[in-house]
Amino acid sequence: MGHPDVRLRTALAACAAFGALAGTALAGATPASGASPTGHGTSIAPGVTYEQFDIPGAKGPAHAHVLSIDLFEAGVRVDLLHPTAVGGRATISSLADASGAVGGVNGDFFDITESQHPGVAATGAPVGPAVASGRTLKSAVPDGQRFGPALPPGTTTEDVLGVGVDHRARLDRLALDGTVRANGRSLPLGGLNQYALPVGSVGAFTSDWGAVSRARATCGTDTDRAAPCSADTYEVTVRRGRVVSSSTTPGSGPIASGTTVLVGREAGARALRKLWAGEHVKITHRLVAASSRIPFRFAIGGYPILRNGVRLRGLDAKTSTVRTAAGITRDGHHLFLLALDGSRKYRTGLTIAEVADAIRDLGADDAFSLDGGGSSTLVARAPGAASVTVRNHPTDAPERAVADGIGVFARR
Repeated sequence: MGHPDVRLRTALAACAAFGALAGTALAGATPASGASPTGHGTSIAPGVTYEQFDIPGAKGPAHAHVLSIDLFEAGVRVDLLHPTAVGGRATISSLADASGAVGGVNGDFFDITESQHPGVAATGAPVGPAVASGRTLKSAVPDGQRFGPALPPGTTTEDVLGVGVDHRARLDRLALDGTVRANGRSLPLGGLNQYALPVGSVGAFTSDWGAVSRARATCGTDTDRAAPCSADTYEVTVRRGRVVSSSTTPGSGPIASGTTVLVGREAGARALRKLWAGEHVKITHRLVAASSRIPFRFAIGGYPILRNGVRLRGLDAKTSTVRTAAGITRDGHHLFLLALDGSRKYRTGLTIAEVADAIRDLGADDAFSLDGGGSSTLVARAPGAASVTVRNHPTDAPERAVADGIGVFARR
Protein backbone atom coordinates (compact mmCIF):
# COMPACT_ATOMS: atom_id res chain seq x y z
CA MET A 1 0.00 0.00 0.00
CA GLY A 2 1.42 3.42 -0.96
CA HIS A 3 1.51 6.53 1.21
CA PRO A 4 -2.00 8.06 1.60
CA ASP A 5 -0.95 11.40 0.12
CA VAL A 6 0.44 9.69 -2.98
CA ARG A 7 -2.69 7.59 -3.41
CA LEU A 8 -4.86 10.68 -2.98
CA ARG A 9 -2.97 12.69 -5.58
CA THR A 10 -3.20 9.77 -8.00
CA ALA A 11 -6.95 9.34 -7.47
CA LEU A 12 -7.72 13.04 -7.75
CA ALA A 13 -5.51 13.50 -10.79
CA ALA A 14 -7.35 10.65 -12.48
CA CYS A 15 -10.71 12.22 -11.66
CA ALA A 16 -9.69 15.58 -13.07
CA ALA A 17 -8.55 14.03 -16.33
CA PHE A 18 -11.80 12.26 -17.13
CA GLY A 19 -14.47 13.43 -19.57
CA ALA A 20 -18.22 13.99 -19.44
CA LEU A 21 -20.33 12.99 -16.47
CA ALA A 22 -21.54 9.44 -17.02
CA GLY A 23 -24.79 9.55 -15.06
CA THR A 24 -26.00 6.06 -14.25
CA ALA A 25 -24.51 4.46 -17.37
CA LEU A 26 -22.52 1.31 -16.57
CA ALA A 27 -21.29 0.47 -20.06
CA GLY A 28 -17.55 0.14 -20.47
CA ALA A 29 -16.81 -0.53 -16.78
CA THR A 30 -14.38 -3.40 -16.36
CA PRO A 31 -13.01 -5.08 -13.21
CA ALA A 32 -9.57 -3.90 -12.16
CA SER A 33 -6.96 -5.19 -9.72
CA GLY A 34 -8.20 -2.74 -7.11
CA ALA A 35 -10.49 0.26 -6.60
CA SER A 36 -9.50 2.18 -9.70
CA PRO A 37 -11.53 4.63 -11.85
CA THR A 38 -13.00 3.52 -15.17
CA GLY A 39 -12.52 6.86 -16.87
CA HIS A 40 -16.11 8.09 -16.47
CA GLY A 41 -15.60 10.96 -14.05
CA THR A 42 -15.44 14.72 -14.00
CA SER A 43 -15.60 17.81 -11.86
CA ILE A 44 -19.15 18.76 -10.90
CA ALA A 45 -18.01 21.88 -9.02
CA PRO A 46 -14.67 23.35 -7.94
CA GLY A 47 -13.28 20.94 -5.36
CA VAL A 48 -15.88 18.21 -6.01
CA THR A 49 -15.49 15.34 -8.48
CA TYR A 50 -17.67 12.36 -9.35
CA GLU A 51 -16.38 9.04 -10.67
CA GLN A 52 -17.52 5.44 -11.08
CA PHE A 53 -15.51 2.26 -11.32
CA ASP A 54 -15.59 -1.49 -10.68
CA ILE A 55 -14.23 -3.16 -7.55
CA PRO A 56 -13.51 -6.90 -7.60
CA GLY A 57 -15.18 -8.74 -4.74
CA ALA A 58 -15.33 -12.28 -3.43
CA LYS A 59 -18.75 -12.76 -5.09
CA GLY A 60 -17.97 -10.86 -8.28
CA PRO A 61 -17.35 -7.25 -9.26
CA ALA A 62 -19.22 -4.42 -7.57
CA HIS A 63 -19.72 -1.04 -9.20
CA ALA A 64 -18.85 2.00 -7.08
CA HIS A 65 -20.00 5.61 -7.40
CA VAL A 66 -17.75 8.09 -5.59
CA LEU A 67 -17.81 11.78 -4.76
CA SER A 68 -14.39 13.21 -3.86
CA ILE A 69 -14.55 16.44 -1.87
CA ASP A 70 -11.74 18.90 -1.14
CA LEU A 71 -12.90 20.50 2.12
CA PHE A 72 -10.25 23.20 1.83
CA GLU A 73 -11.46 24.42 -1.56
CA ALA A 74 -13.10 27.84 -1.17
CA GLY A 75 -16.87 27.52 -0.96
CA VAL A 76 -16.89 23.74 -0.44
CA ARG A 77 -18.53 22.21 2.63
CA VAL A 78 -20.55 19.21 3.71
CA ASP A 79 -23.55 19.21 6.02
CA LEU A 80 -26.39 17.02 7.21
CA LEU A 81 -29.23 16.39 4.80
CA HIS A 82 -32.33 15.77 6.90
CA PRO A 83 -36.12 16.13 6.79
CA THR A 84 -37.80 18.87 8.79
CA ALA A 85 -38.28 16.38 11.66
CA VAL A 86 -35.91 13.89 13.30
CA GLY A 87 -38.82 11.45 13.28
CA GLY A 88 -39.28 11.60 9.53
CA ARG A 89 -37.95 10.31 6.21
CA ALA A 90 -37.28 11.70 2.74
CA THR A 91 -35.32 10.75 -0.37
CA ILE A 92 -31.75 11.95 -0.72
CA SER A 93 -32.48 13.54 -4.10
CA SER A 94 -35.33 15.62 -2.65
CA LEU A 95 -33.25 16.65 0.37
CA ALA A 96 -30.30 17.61 -1.84
CA ASP A 97 -32.45 19.69 -4.19
CA ALA A 98 -34.28 21.41 -1.34
CA SER A 99 -30.99 22.46 0.28
CA GLY A 100 -29.09 23.34 -2.90
CA ALA A 101 -26.53 20.54 -2.56
CA VAL A 102 -24.49 19.53 -5.62
CA GLY A 103 -24.26 15.95 -4.41
CA GLY A 104 -24.74 13.61 -1.51
CA VAL A 105 -25.26 10.10 -0.15
CA ASN A 106 -27.64 8.46 2.29
CA GLY A 107 -26.62 8.46 5.93
CA ASP A 108 -27.22 6.72 9.23
CA PHE A 109 -29.11 3.50 9.93
CA PHE A 110 -32.62 4.25 11.18
CA ASP A 111 -35.80 2.97 12.84
CA ILE A 112 -37.41 1.51 9.74
CA THR A 113 -39.74 -1.14 11.19
CA GLU A 114 -41.38 -2.04 14.49
CA SER A 115 -42.86 -5.50 13.95
CA GLN A 116 -41.67 -6.53 17.44
CA HIS A 117 -43.97 -4.01 19.13
CA PRO A 118 -47.59 -4.35 17.93
CA GLY A 119 -49.41 -1.04 17.86
CA VAL A 120 -46.18 0.98 17.95
CA ALA A 121 -45.18 2.65 14.70
CA ALA A 122 -41.64 3.05 13.42
CA THR A 123 -40.39 6.60 13.86
CA GLY A 124 -37.97 6.85 10.94
CA ALA A 125 -35.43 8.45 13.31
CA PRO A 126 -31.70 7.74 12.90
CA VAL A 127 -29.68 5.60 15.32
CA GLY A 128 -26.74 7.86 16.14
CA PRO A 129 -26.07 11.50 16.97
CA ALA A 130 -26.89 14.19 14.43
CA VAL A 131 -25.50 17.72 14.12
CA ALA A 132 -26.64 20.04 11.31
CA SER A 133 -25.03 23.45 10.67
CA GLY A 134 -23.63 23.42 14.21
CA ARG A 135 -27.00 22.62 15.83
CA THR A 136 -27.52 19.42 17.77
CA LEU A 137 -30.60 17.51 16.59
CA LYS A 138 -30.35 14.28 18.56
CA SER A 139 -28.20 11.87 20.54
CA ALA A 140 -27.59 8.13 20.15
CA VAL A 141 -29.85 5.26 21.16
CA PRO A 142 -28.39 2.44 23.34
CA ASP A 143 -26.19 -0.02 21.43
CA GLY A 144 -28.72 -2.83 21.81
CA GLN A 145 -31.49 -0.70 20.28
CA ARG A 146 -29.81 0.01 16.95
CA PHE A 147 -30.99 -1.11 13.53
CA GLY A 148 -28.45 -2.56 11.12
CA PRO A 149 -25.65 -5.14 11.21
CA ALA A 150 -23.78 -5.96 14.41
CA LEU A 151 -21.30 -3.29 15.47
CA PRO A 152 -17.60 -4.15 15.19
CA PRO A 153 -15.93 -4.74 18.59
CA GLY A 154 -15.04 -1.52 20.36
CA THR A 155 -17.52 0.67 18.47
CA THR A 156 -20.79 2.18 19.71
CA THR A 157 -23.87 4.03 18.51
CA GLU A 158 -22.14 7.24 19.66
CA ASP A 159 -19.52 6.99 16.90
CA VAL A 160 -19.77 9.75 14.31
CA LEU A 161 -18.19 11.04 11.15
CA GLY A 162 -18.15 14.81 11.14
CA VAL A 163 -16.52 18.05 10.10
CA GLY A 164 -15.42 20.62 12.65
CA VAL A 165 -15.44 24.38 12.49
CA ASP A 166 -11.83 24.00 11.29
CA HIS A 167 -13.19 22.41 8.05
CA ARG A 168 -11.37 19.13 8.79
CA ALA A 169 -13.24 15.84 8.69
CA ARG A 170 -12.70 13.38 11.56
CA LEU A 171 -14.14 10.39 13.37
CA ASP A 172 -15.12 10.76 17.02
CA ARG A 173 -17.77 9.86 19.58
CA LEU A 174 -20.50 12.19 20.75
CA ALA A 175 -22.10 11.50 24.14
CA LEU A 176 -25.10 13.32 25.60
CA ASP A 177 -24.49 15.54 28.61
CA GLY A 178 -27.87 16.73 29.84
CA THR A 179 -29.70 17.54 33.07
CA VAL A 180 -33.21 18.28 34.30
CA ARG A 181 -33.22 20.53 37.39
CA ALA A 182 -36.29 21.28 39.52
CA ASN A 183 -36.68 22.49 43.12
CA GLY A 184 -33.16 21.50 44.12
CA ARG A 185 -33.42 18.10 42.46
CA SER A 186 -31.26 17.07 39.51
CA LEU A 187 -31.96 14.29 37.01
CA PRO A 188 -29.56 13.20 34.25
CA LEU A 189 -30.96 13.14 30.73
CA GLY A 190 -30.75 9.74 29.08
CA GLY A 191 -31.75 10.84 25.63
CA LEU A 192 -32.48 13.68 23.23
CA ASN A 193 -34.92 13.24 20.33
CA GLN A 194 -34.18 9.53 20.03
CA TYR A 195 -36.48 6.60 19.29
CA ALA A 196 -35.19 4.49 22.21
CA LEU A 197 -34.32 5.54 25.76
CA PRO A 198 -32.09 3.65 28.21
CA VAL A 199 -34.01 1.65 30.81
CA GLY A 200 -34.82 3.78 33.86
CA SER A 201 -34.03 7.10 32.18
CA VAL A 202 -35.62 10.41 31.19
CA GLY A 203 -35.46 11.67 27.62
CA ALA A 204 -36.11 15.11 26.17
CA PHE A 205 -38.07 15.74 22.97
CA THR A 206 -38.02 19.16 21.31
CA SER A 207 -39.64 20.72 18.26
CA ASP A 208 -36.90 19.06 16.17
CA TRP A 209 -38.47 15.66 16.87
CA GLY A 210 -41.62 16.31 14.85
CA ALA A 211 -45.14 14.94 15.25
CA VAL A 212 -44.47 11.19 15.33
CA SER A 213 -45.45 9.29 18.51
CA ARG A 214 -42.95 9.16 21.36
CA ALA A 215 -44.18 5.72 22.48
CA ARG A 216 -41.33 3.82 20.78
CA ALA A 217 -38.87 5.52 23.14
CA THR A 218 -40.08 3.35 26.02
CA CYS A 219 -39.90 0.00 24.17
CA GLY A 220 -37.10 -2.58 24.27
CA THR A 221 -34.12 -2.59 26.62
CA ASP A 222 -30.50 -1.49 26.43
CA THR A 223 -29.54 -4.96 25.17
CA ASP A 224 -32.70 -6.18 23.39
CA ARG A 225 -34.50 -4.06 20.82
CA ALA A 226 -37.35 -6.58 20.62
CA ALA A 227 -38.11 -6.62 24.37
CA PRO A 228 -41.64 -5.48 25.34
CA CYS A 229 -42.51 -1.83 25.86
CA SER A 230 -42.29 -0.57 29.44
CA ALA A 231 -45.48 -0.63 31.51
CA ASP A 232 -44.15 2.14 33.75
CA THR A 233 -44.01 5.42 31.83
CA TYR A 234 -44.74 9.10 32.41
CA GLU A 235 -44.60 12.26 30.33
CA VAL A 236 -44.28 15.90 31.37
CA THR A 237 -44.54 18.94 29.10
CA VAL A 238 -42.38 21.95 29.99
CA ARG A 239 -43.11 25.26 28.28
CA ARG A 240 -40.94 28.32 28.80
CA GLY A 241 -39.38 26.71 31.86
CA ARG A 242 -42.53 25.57 33.67
CA VAL A 243 -44.51 22.32 33.83
CA VAL A 244 -47.79 22.79 31.95
CA SER A 245 -49.14 19.23 31.64
CA SER A 246 -48.46 15.55 32.31
CA SER A 247 -49.61 12.14 31.10
CA THR A 248 -49.20 8.51 32.11
CA THR A 249 -48.28 7.52 28.55
CA PRO A 250 -46.06 9.07 25.85
CA GLY A 251 -47.98 11.18 23.37
CA SER A 252 -47.61 12.41 19.80
CA GLY A 253 -48.14 15.53 17.76
CA PRO A 254 -45.97 18.59 17.01
CA ILE A 255 -43.95 20.13 19.82
CA ALA A 256 -43.99 23.92 19.79
CA SER A 257 -40.82 26.00 19.81
CA GLY A 258 -39.81 26.77 23.39
CA THR A 259 -41.44 23.55 24.62
CA THR A 260 -39.74 20.34 25.77
CA VAL A 261 -41.54 17.08 26.43
CA LEU A 262 -39.87 14.87 29.02
CA VAL A 263 -40.53 11.13 28.72
CA GLY A 264 -39.57 8.78 31.53
CA ARG A 265 -39.53 5.01 31.87
CA GLU A 266 -39.24 2.99 35.13
CA ALA A 267 -37.07 5.03 37.53
CA GLY A 268 -37.24 7.97 35.13
CA ALA A 269 -41.05 7.84 35.18
CA ARG A 270 -41.09 7.79 38.98
CA ALA A 271 -38.83 10.84 39.07
CA LEU A 272 -41.05 12.78 36.65
CA ARG A 273 -44.15 12.06 38.76
CA LYS A 274 -42.63 14.27 41.45
CA LEU A 275 -42.91 17.33 39.22
CA TRP A 276 -46.03 19.40 39.74
CA ALA A 277 -47.94 21.78 37.48
CA GLY A 278 -46.38 25.23 37.41
CA GLU A 279 -43.06 24.06 38.85
CA HIS A 280 -39.98 25.73 37.39
CA VAL A 281 -37.79 23.29 35.44
CA LYS A 282 -34.43 23.94 33.80
CA ILE A 283 -33.36 21.56 31.03
CA THR A 284 -29.87 21.61 29.53
CA HIS A 285 -28.27 19.33 26.96
CA ARG A 286 -25.22 19.17 24.71
CA LEU A 287 -23.14 16.59 22.87
CA VAL A 288 -19.60 16.08 24.16
CA ALA A 289 -16.83 14.80 21.87
CA ALA A 290 -14.63 12.07 23.30
CA SER A 291 -11.43 13.09 21.47
CA SER A 292 -11.54 16.38 19.58
CA ARG A 293 -11.87 19.73 21.29
CA ILE A 294 -13.01 21.41 18.11
CA PRO A 295 -16.80 21.83 17.84
CA PHE A 296 -18.53 19.85 15.12
CA ARG A 297 -20.37 21.83 12.48
CA PHE A 298 -21.72 18.61 11.02
CA ALA A 299 -21.91 15.04 12.39
CA ILE A 300 -23.70 11.85 11.41
CA GLY A 301 -23.95 8.37 12.90
CA GLY A 302 -22.77 5.01 11.55
CA TYR A 303 -19.71 3.00 12.59
CA PRO A 304 -15.95 3.07 11.90
CA ILE A 305 -14.41 0.46 9.61
CA LEU A 306 -10.90 1.87 9.09
CA ARG A 307 -8.60 3.73 11.47
CA ASN A 308 -5.12 4.97 10.63
CA GLY A 309 -5.14 2.90 7.45
CA VAL A 310 -5.93 -0.35 9.27
CA ARG A 311 -9.21 -2.26 9.12
CA LEU A 312 -11.01 -2.54 12.44
CA ARG A 313 -10.83 -6.04 13.88
CA GLY A 314 -13.99 -8.08 13.64
CA LEU A 315 -15.24 -6.62 10.37
CA ASP A 316 -17.53 -9.02 8.52
CA ALA A 317 -15.61 -10.56 5.62
CA LYS A 318 -18.37 -12.97 4.54
CA THR A 319 -21.63 -11.03 4.00
CA SER A 320 -21.70 -9.22 0.66
CA THR A 321 -24.33 -6.57 0.00
CA VAL A 322 -24.83 -3.10 -1.48
CA ARG A 323 -23.23 -0.52 0.83
CA THR A 324 -22.58 3.18 1.45
CA ALA A 325 -19.46 4.44 3.21
CA ALA A 326 -17.25 7.51 3.66
CA GLY A 327 -13.49 7.93 3.87
CA ILE A 328 -11.22 10.66 5.24
CA THR A 329 -7.60 11.42 4.36
CA ARG A 330 -5.03 11.60 7.14
CA ASP A 331 -5.02 15.41 7.18
CA GLY A 332 -8.83 15.62 7.22
CA HIS A 333 -8.82 17.81 4.10
CA HIS A 334 -10.47 15.35 1.74
CA LEU A 335 -13.63 13.29 2.07
CA PHE A 336 -14.74 10.39 -0.14
CA LEU A 337 -18.41 9.38 -0.32
CA LEU A 338 -18.98 5.94 -1.84
CA ALA A 339 -22.20 4.11 -2.72
CA LEU A 340 -22.33 0.77 -4.50
CA ASP A 341 -24.64 0.14 -7.40
CA GLY A 342 -27.74 -1.95 -6.74
CA SER A 343 -28.47 -2.97 -10.33
CA ARG A 344 -29.00 -6.71 -10.86
CA LYS A 345 -25.58 -7.00 -12.50
CA TYR A 346 -23.83 -5.80 -9.34
CA ARG A 347 -26.33 -6.51 -6.56
CA THR A 348 -24.08 -9.03 -4.78
CA GLY A 349 -22.10 -6.02 -3.53
CA LEU A 350 -19.12 -6.23 -1.19
CA THR A 351 -18.35 -7.29 2.34
CA ILE A 352 -17.73 -4.46 4.76
CA ALA A 353 -14.08 -5.57 4.95
CA GLU A 354 -13.81 -5.20 1.16
CA VAL A 355 -15.39 -1.73 1.38
CA ALA A 356 -12.79 -0.70 3.96
CA ASP A 357 -10.01 -1.82 1.61
CA ALA A 358 -11.58 -0.04 -1.37
CA ILE A 359 -11.81 3.29 0.44
CA ARG A 360 -8.26 2.91 1.72
CA ASP A 361 -7.14 2.41 -1.90
CA LEU A 362 -8.76 5.75 -2.77
CA GLY A 363 -6.46 7.45 -0.26
CA ALA A 364 -8.50 7.37 2.96
CA ASP A 365 -6.84 6.84 6.31
CA ASP A 366 -10.13 6.53 8.26
CA ALA A 367 -13.44 5.20 6.98
CA PHE A 368 -17.00 4.98 8.21
CA SER A 369 -19.89 2.71 7.26
CA LEU A 370 -23.30 4.23 6.59
CA ASP A 371 -26.64 2.51 5.94
CA GLY A 372 -26.66 0.15 2.96
CA GLY A 373 -28.94 -2.21 1.08
CA GLY A 374 -32.05 -0.48 -0.21
CA SER A 375 -30.91 2.80 1.36
CA SER A 376 -27.67 3.10 -0.64
CA THR A 377 -28.03 6.18 -2.83
CA LEU A 378 -25.57 8.64 -4.37
CA VAL A 379 -26.73 11.78 -6.14
CA ALA A 380 -24.83 14.41 -8.11
CA ARG A 381 -25.84 17.48 -10.09
CA ALA A 382 -24.35 17.73 -13.55
CA PRO A 383 -22.87 21.13 -14.50
CA GLY A 384 -25.69 23.42 -15.57
CA ALA A 385 -28.43 21.09 -14.34
CA ALA A 386 -31.24 22.39 -12.12
CA SER A 387 -31.44 19.28 -9.94
CA VAL A 388 -29.42 16.28 -8.88
CA THR A 389 -29.60 12.86 -10.51
CA VAL A 390 -29.43 9.52 -8.73
CA ARG A 391 -26.12 8.09 -10.03
CA ASN A 392 -26.29 4.54 -8.73
CA HIS A 393 -29.19 2.11 -9.13
CA PRO A 394 -30.79 1.78 -5.67
CA THR A 395 -32.08 -1.72 -4.93
CA ASP A 396 -35.28 -0.07 -3.65
CA ALA A 397 -36.15 1.49 -6.99
CA PRO A 398 -36.51 4.25 -7.68
CA GLU A 399 -35.25 5.59 -4.32
CA ARG A 400 -35.88 4.80 -0.64
CA ALA A 401 -36.87 7.54 1.79
CA VAL A 402 -34.21 7.66 4.52
CA ALA A 403 -33.59 9.43 7.83
CA ASP A 404 -30.65 11.60 6.81
CA GLY A 405 -27.60 11.89 4.58
CA ILE A 406 -24.42 13.78 3.81
CA GLY A 407 -24.84 16.75 1.50
CA VAL A 408 -22.04 18.34 -0.54
CA PHE A 409 -22.24 22.08 -1.15
CA ALA A 410 -20.04 24.11 -3.47
CA ARG A 411 -19.88 27.31 -5.50
CA ARG A 412 -20.69 26.72 -9.15
